[in-house]
Amino acid sequence: MVVAESVVAPRTLDLTIDSPALGERRKVRLLTPRGWSRGASRTWPVLWLLHGGVDDYTAWTRETDVAQLTAASDVLVVMPDGGRCGNYSDWWNYGRGGSPGWETFHMSEVRRILERDYRAGSARVIAGNSMGGLGAMAYAARFPGMFRAAASFSGYVHTLYGHQVGDDSTGWGPSFACPGTDWRRVWGDPDDQAAIWHAHNPYDLADRLRGVRLWVASGDGRAGSLGGLPFTDPVEAGTYEHAQALLGRLNSLGIPVTARLYQGQHQWPYWERELHRAYPMLLDALGR
Repeated sequence: MVVAESVVAPRTLDLTIDSPALGERRKVRLLTPRGWSRGASRTWPVLWLLHGGVDDYTAWTRETDVAQLTAASDVLVVMPDGGRCGNYSDWWNYGRGGSPGWETFHMSEVRRILERDYRAGSARVIAGNSMGGLGAMAYAARFPGMFRAAASFSGYVHTLYGHQVGDDSTGWGPSFACPGTDWRRVWGDPDDQAAIWHAHNPYDLADRLRGVRLWVASGDGRAGSLGGLPFTDPVEAGTYEHAQALLGRLNSLGIPVTARLYQGQHQWPYWERELHRAYPMLLDALGR
C-alpha cells in the first residue's frame, strides 16, 4: 500500500510503500514520461532499474544522468529500494521464511501497485549494476515472460563461481555490506542449502533466459578511459569472471547475448556509460 507520494524533481516521483513482504516501509522512485498522469487513459512500458549493494533507490538519479537520458522516451522508469544487502531475494531465514522478502516486494507488491494505480503497462525490461545486475538477471530468469530484455552491469551473475565444498567465503557479501548480518539468512549455506543457491543463481538459470534480449557487461578491474584506482579493483575483477562464466554458459546453450567486456572498474562512470550503450537495445525490446 502506498502511504505517501513526494515530487522531488521534474518527472521524479517517490512512493513510500508499506510492505507486508518486508515488514516495513520502503521507497520506490519513478521517472515519469511526458504526458504521464495517474488518471491517463493509456499505460506506459516500463524500465526497471536496480541499484547495487550498500546503496538505495536514489542511486541511479544521484550518480548518473538517467533522468536526461530517458527524458524523450515514452517509458516509465522504476527504481525500487532493494536494501543495502537484499540480494533481490526472499530470504531463507533458516527455513522460517518471512521478512525481508525483496523478490515478493518487487515482483508482486510494487509491480501490482504500479500497474493498478500508476499506469505501468505489461511491456517490461530490467537492468542493474553490481548487486542490481544479479537482480536483473535473476528476476528475468525466475519470472519467465515478465521481462523482454535484461542487462547486467558488473553484476554477480554466477554466485557460486569458484565455490569449493566447505568454503564459507562464498556467501560473505551480505555480512560485508551490512555488518552484523548473518549471510546464511539469505540463501543458507552453499553446501547444505545448495538447491536454494542454484535457484537464485543466474548462471544456473541461464536456460530460462532464452527469448529474453540480454546484455552482459563488466570491466576487468584495471583503470580505464573513465579513470579509477591506480591498482586492479578486486571487486570488478571478480564480476569480470562472473560475466565470462555466464557468457560462456549462454553461448553453450545457443542463447544470444550482447557481451561488453572492457578495461574499467567498479564505479559509476562506467555504469552510466554502459546504461547509455544498452539503452537503445532496451528501448527496442519495448518497441520504442
